Formats: sequence, structure tokens, C-alpha cells
Amino acid sequence: MPADALPDLTTFDAVLFDLDGVLTPTAEVHMHAWRTMFEELFSAWGIQPPYDDRDYFEYLDGKKRYDGVASILRSRDVEVHWGDPSDPPATDTICGIGNRKNEVFARVLRSDGIAPYPGSLALLDALAEAGTPVAVVSSSKNAEEVLQVAGLRDRFPVVMDGVIAERDHLASKPAPDVFVEAARMLQVDPSRSVAVEDALSGVQSAVAGGFGLVVGVDRGVGADDLRRAGAHVVVSDLEELVP
Repeated sequence: MPADALPDLTTFDAVLFDLDGVLTPTAEVHMHAWRTMFEELFSAWGIQPPYDDRDYFEYLDGKKRYDGVASILRSRDVEVHWGDPSDPPATDTICGIGNRKNEVFARVLRSDGIAPYPGSLALLDALAEAGTPVAVVSSSKNAEEVLQVAGLRDRFPVVMDGVIAERDHLASKPAPDVFVEAARMLQVDPSRSVAVEDALSGVQSAVAGGFGLVVGVDRGVGADDLRRAGAHVVVSDLEELVP
């Protein structure tokens, strides 16, 4: 798409961003953590076909952690007890498996740190200069820590994350609940606001929530797939949207 065809996000009432893979490259850390955990699990349980990175985009990306675990196991016709969020990581329940993955993710995040994408930071600066309200809409329970480590937390008056979603019993993306609730928290109308997502489930969530503009960021899932999911505009980096 030519640059002159791209929309000016400062003309909208607000911009709501997914976090992992949109503002920060934490999606790569998540992918590594999921791959490590599921390769070990599938091998130990004799599950076929083996885990590959396409599973991440189809079953895990953008979803709440436990929903993602249930989704990928269901894709292999494996059903296990849901368990409880307090289950230890060694427990073979949906929650235990999800907590196992989170241990790997947290260890990598704390040891290596994280920095925002330069293009995303440039767009945030432009929106701040224009006075356009912004929010984060993330399925991750690690969103607050990621934002702090990346030096972004103070930029967002509203952070709608996996902790709030679980507390308030909000359905995981691709349901519209988390995006709609974030817009309510920000006191804006979704139809006059922008949602920015890199996950197919996130794009579907924003479309279902009635957002006036849904921007897909292609970090690997594929521009055509993002458009099929409902994205109105697809870019490879948010720097393309800096006015």
C-alpha cells in the first residue's frame, strides 16, 4: 500500500494497541517459551504431529494463556483437566501447563530485558504530541511487567490485560470483550477508534468489537491472513503510520 493511502491515526478518538509483537518484540520470547515447553510435552506424551511455529499463530497468539493451551491440545484431540490457576507448573492440567510456559517466559524477560520497536515508539510519540489517547489491550498476564521493563508503562492510562480479563471473566480474543472493555475504560467509542494488532485472533476481536479502523501489523503471520481476518490496513512496521 502506498504511503499516501495510509490513514492518519491522530484523526481518530483513540488508538488501542496490542502489546506483544506490536509495541515490543515479546512475541519472539513467547514463541520461544511456548516452543520449548510444547516440544518437551508433546515428546513426553507421544503427541503427533509435532509442535511447530504455525501452531503458535493458529492456536496461541493473542489468546489468554490457558485458552491457548486448551486450543492447541484440542487440535491434537487431547483433553486434560482444566485445573486451577494456582496449579504448580509441574501439574499436568491446562493451568499447570500454562504456568510451566510462563516460568520460561519470565526467566528470559528478566535476564535479557526488552526494548520497544523503534517504529512503534515513533508512532506513540506522534500520538502523544497530537493528544490522541492510547491504551494497551493484551491477553498476557505479564503485560504490566513487560511495559515496565520496556519503559512504556507511563504512556498508557489504561492497560487491559490478562489479569483484568480473568478477574472480570472477560472472554479471550477473538471475542470482542477485551477491546470493548478497554474502550469503555478509556471512555471512547470503538467506532471512532483504532485497534492495532499482529495476531489473527486480535484482529478478529477488534473487528467484532466494531472498531472504526483495524490495523494489522505483519510480524510473521502473513498480510493476506490478517486481511482475511478483517484488518482494514496491514503494515510491516508502525513507523509506516507516523504522520
